[in-house]
Amino acid sequence: MYTERPYKNVLESDLIFKVAAGDQKAFTELFERYQTLVYDFSIRLTRSKTHAEEIVQNVFIRIWVNRSNLSHIENFGAYLNRATRNHSFTVLKKLAAQALSEIELTEQVIPGGTNAEHLLLYNDSAKILKTAVDKLPPQRKLVYELCHEQGLKYEEVAAKLNISPGTVHTHMKLALKTIRAHFKYMDAMLIIFFLMNK
Repeated sequence: MYTERPYKNVLESDLIFKVAAGDQKAFTELFERYQTLVYDFSIRLTRSKTHAEEIVQNVFIRIWVNRSNLSHIENFGAYLNRATRNHSFTVLKKLAAQALSEIELTEQVIPGGTNAEHLLLYNDSAKILKTAVDKLPPQRKLVYELCHEQGLKYEEVAAKLNISPGTVHTHMKLALKTIRAHFKYMDAMLIIFFLMNK
C-alpha cells in the first residue's frame, strides 16, 4: 500500500500529462483519486462487489496500457465514465451468456452449496427464459418443452408429434435463436434502466 502521495495536490490536467509520459507515481495518484468513482458507478450497473472490483482493475489497467492516448483526451471524467460503462456492458453480457448456457446445456437443479448470488442469477435467468419460451409459436414451444424439459430425443419428439426429426431440429434451432435474442434484449434493457437511473 502506498503511504505517500507526492502528486496529491497536482492539477488533473498536469497529472494526466505525467501519466501519459509514463510516470507510475502519477498513475498511482490518478488511481487513488478516481477508483471510488469507478467502483460506485460499476456496482450500480452490475450490483456485484466482485464484478465492480474487477471492473476497477480492468479500467485502470486499460488506462495505463493506453496511457499514450491520454494526451488526446479533453474530458477525462467523461472518458472514465465511458470506459466504466463499456467494461460493465462486457461483464453483464458475459453474465447473461453464462446464465443462458447453464440453462440450455445443463437444465439441472442447483446444488445445495451454491451461493446466494448464483442462485439469484439462476432465478432471474429462469424467469427470462420462461418469458421467452411462452412467446414461441405453439408447436415450437411444445418441441422445446419436450426436448429440454422432458429430455426427449429428437426422434422421440418426432414420433410423438408425427413430424420428421429434421423438423424437430429446425424448431429447436429457431427456438434457441429466439431465446438468445430475448436474453440479449433483456440484457440491453437492464443496462439502459441502470443508466437512466444512475
